[in-house]
Parts: sequence; structure tokens; C-alpha cells
Amino acid sequence: MIKATVFLISLTIILPIISCSEKEIIIEEGLTETPEQLYVIAKLDLDAELYEEAKLKFENINFKFPLSNEGIQSLIMIAFIEYVQLNYDEAIYKFDRIIKKYPSHKNIDYAYYMRAMCYFEQIKHEALDGKNNQEAMENFNQIINRFPESKYARDSQQKIIFVKENIAAKHMDIALFYLNQKKYLAALNRYNIVINEYSQSKFTPEALYREVEIYYTLGMMDDAKKTAAVIGYNYPKSKWYKYSYRLLKKTDNKNNKKSLLNKISNFLTNDDKKE
Repeated sequence: MIKATVFLISLTIILPIISCSEKEIIIEEGLTETPEQLYVIAKLDLDAELYEEAKLKFENINFKFPLSNEGIQSLIMIAFIEYVQLNYDEAIYKFDRIIKKYPSHKNIDYAYYMRAMCYFEQIKHEALDGKNNQEAMENFNQIINRFPESKYARDSQQKIIFVKENIAAKHMDIALFYLNQKKYLAALNRYNIVINEYSQSKFTPEALYREVEIYYTLGMMDDAKKTAAVIGYNYPKSKWYKYSYRLLKKTDNKNNKKSLLNKISNFLTNDDKKE
């Protein structure tokens, strides 16, 4: 679905350089080929998913007309073809060169967007290396900051939300590992990252509850109650608040029993003294 969407964007939005219909453009033998004509022919190959043929034609356009709009646009399309063929490292390299060499090109926001997409599509699972998560988020942020009015800004915002959820999920997995190993301080540090840096994540209520569990286990009841209160204030209908309430209620029941036993013990002791 992502591939289809990006492909459609590239073909319908990327460059309205030809005003007449592609079918009407016929290059007669012996006539001078213009970059506009050559670009249309290369684009026909791209539409037909003849990627290698299209790539050669785009390279030829850039070679013959390197300073033309079509020449620069051809470089963008060559990088796009690398992306379609899943050659992400090569695509990133090519988009990097375009961004550095042609920072003022009218479609440079597209180059930024596609570079971000190359990282985004390599995010496979939250438990894997987080490099692609960070790179994707940084690149999408660049689009929002540099081109706030770009047609790609809104989609970049949506992609950032997804990436943040993925990063938060990774921290939750690591924290659970530490928790199972009874490495409570290490687990607390990971849960705090989720709570403080990814507070809008769906994992925040659970992270707070896990902290209540840890404080309860360590006998830090004041901290456990304070954290549970935060859950109750921000997520009163959450199942994690119910779990926190039940956990702390056990403590209250134990304390009440101890208090009752102490009263009985004191009463009996006082009676013994009277005798």
C-alpha cells in the first residue's frame, strides 16, 4: 500500500512539465530531441514499470541536459527507481547528493520525503535495531521544519506518530526483559523514557502501571501511590488504573489486618500487665 501510494505521488504530482498529451508527442527522425520530449519517453517506460529502460533514459537526459529542469528531475526519478527496486542504501545516497547539489530545486521537498521513506520502509519490528526508527523520524521532521506548506508535510506528521509508537514499543520490550530479570532500576529507566519522551504513546498508561508494580515490589509505597494517582488522573478508565487500584488495595488490606492484630496484641498485653 505504501509503495502504491508513493508511486502514484511520483507520477501524478512530481513534475507537470509537459502541457500537451504524451500520446501527441512524436519525435520524428532527424529532428532535435528536447529534454521535455526525452523526459516524456522515459516516463512512459516508468509508467510501464520498465525500470531499467527508464533509468537509462533518465541518465541520458541528465547527461545531455544537466542544467535543465528535466535533467535535475531525471536524477530524482533515478533515485526513485532505486527506491522502487528496494535498493534503499543506493536511493538514500542518490537523494543525499540531489539535496546537497540542488537545495533550491522546486521539487526538493520530494527528495527529502523519499529519503525519509527509504528509512521508514526498513522499519520491520520494534525489537530490531532502532537506527531506521531514528533516521526516519529525523528526516520526516526535516520536511515539517523546512517545508511546512509542502504537500508531504501532513503525511510526514502521520509517519512520525507511527515511528514514535514503534520506538516506545521497543523500550517497553527492553523494560519487560529487565523486569523479568528483576533488574528493577534498569526497567524503571526504560519506562521513564516512554513516559517522559513518548507521553502521547499508547504505551504510557502501561509504563506507569509497571512502575507502580516495581515500587510495590521494592516496598516504596509512597511512590507507588503517587504513580497510581497519575494514572487515575490521566487515564481513569484505563485497565492499567484498575490494576493499580487492585494492587494497592492488597497493601491496604494487609495494613488493616496488621493494625487489627497490633490492637489485639496491645489489648492482651495491657490485660496481662493489669493482672
